[in-house]
Amino acid sequence: MKLNNLPNYKTIVKTNIGIPGNDIEETATLLNTLLADEYELYTKTRSAYWNVTGPNFEEMHNFFKGQHEDIDLMIDGIAERIRSLGHFALGYLKDYLSVTHLIEDHYDFGKPQQIIQTLFNDHETIIRFIRNEITPVSEEFKDLGTANFLTGMLEQHEKMAWRLRAFLS
Repeated sequence: MKLNNLPNYKTIVKTNIGIPGNDIEETATLLNTLLADEYELYTKTRSAYWNVTGPNFEEMHNFFKGQHEDIDLMIDGIAERIRSLGHFALGYLKDYLSVTHLIEDHYDFGKPQQIIQTLFNDHETIIRFIRNEITPVSEEFKDLGTANFLTGMLEQHEKMAWRLRAFLS
């Protein structure tokens, strides 16, 4: 999806950082899609934190708190990376929902395993998206800074997915 179709997300300042404008726009679009995915995942994780029930309530409540706090920091980092490239970061829920790869679904908060499986699946979706985009960002767009940033995001999601997977075993 081209963000030019969305109001207020066009380039605001032309950058001169050695990356052609079209390549920066492609990278900013990719990052805004990742931002939308992260925001959807954050919302689901925060909802799990607020609403989880069951015999392991305290453990799950604290676990989800740590996860949503980590995702919140990731969201901020993505938005700052987009801004450093001279573009605006998405900021409206309807725009996030129009570009996210994740499905907004509902789950039974009394079934933590269902919540964990949903969050685990979402992390893996984001992992696959990032992994697929690192090489084009680095090789085609020559944006090594964003490729390095994405590698860090990939590692964070792999760790978070591993922790969720441990609950599923």
